[in-house]
Amino acid sequence: MPVCKPRPHLSFLKLQTAVFCVQCELISENNTTRCLACGSTALLGMSRLLGGSLRREATATLLHDMEMDKLVRELLATVPAAAEPQEPSLIAARNSEETPVATVPQVSPALLDLEPAISVLASRAQAVTGASGSAIGLKLGSDIVCSARAGRTAPDLGVRLRDDAGLSGACARTGEILRCDDTENDPAVDRASCRRLGVRSILVAPLRHLRKTLGIFEVLSTEPRAFDDWAIVNLQLLSGFMVAAIARAAVGERTAKLLS
Repeated sequence: MPVCKPRPHLSFLKLQTAVFCVQCELISENNTTRCLACGSTALLGMSRLLGGSLRREATATLLHDMEMDKLVRELLATVPAAAEPQEPSLIAARNSEETPVATVPQVSPALLDLEPAISVLASRAQAVTGASGSAIGLKLGSDIVCSARAGRTAPDLGVRLRDDAGLSGACARTGEILRCDDTENDPAVDRASCRRLGVRSILVAPLRHLRKTLGIFEVLSTEPRAFDDWAIVNLQLLSGFMVAAIARAAVGERTAKLLS
């Protein structure tokens, strides 16, 4: 049995004390309540994130909020399921006679049937962040279209979100979570649109899958400085659920097309 030689240039972290900072996206060994790099309190324990350590410790749970727990249970029942598989021999025959799997066209997220999961996510985002409105914008060609909304300050369904201006556009272009604490003092936002909707605070996260931006998920508030570090954590978790819903629905649609 070969013996592993020590490699001095490698460093290891203990799972029990390793944390991930949502704000600066660094993993460190940390027993405090703040990130040692940026000072943010938006920390996720890696042990909790991965379901507990391997040393017979009790499996911890990441979601403590009752609203979030309810969301997970509802999503398990509402996310569109993949099509029922047929016999492998039939699938292979269809692939060889018709369109190869590699050439199946990509499906625009905005054209997928994501209800009722997408509406549930928009409503929960508003609830868990204390926002006055929330919106999910999905890619349709080169545009991002508002595909789900909740609350009075959210944009209308079907509205094209600008990718050349405003925080939503910057989020879609950069693939980064962005926050505006006061729209009246931030030159990066579309101030005219914010005033029309009565918005003073914005938090927007990208919907990313395999390094591609599928859309954006944003929450809005009529109050300045409405979103703290934990709002960032919650929105990032919800964005992960949304990406999972898109990916699962896309797989189901591709499978259905191959078998039709």
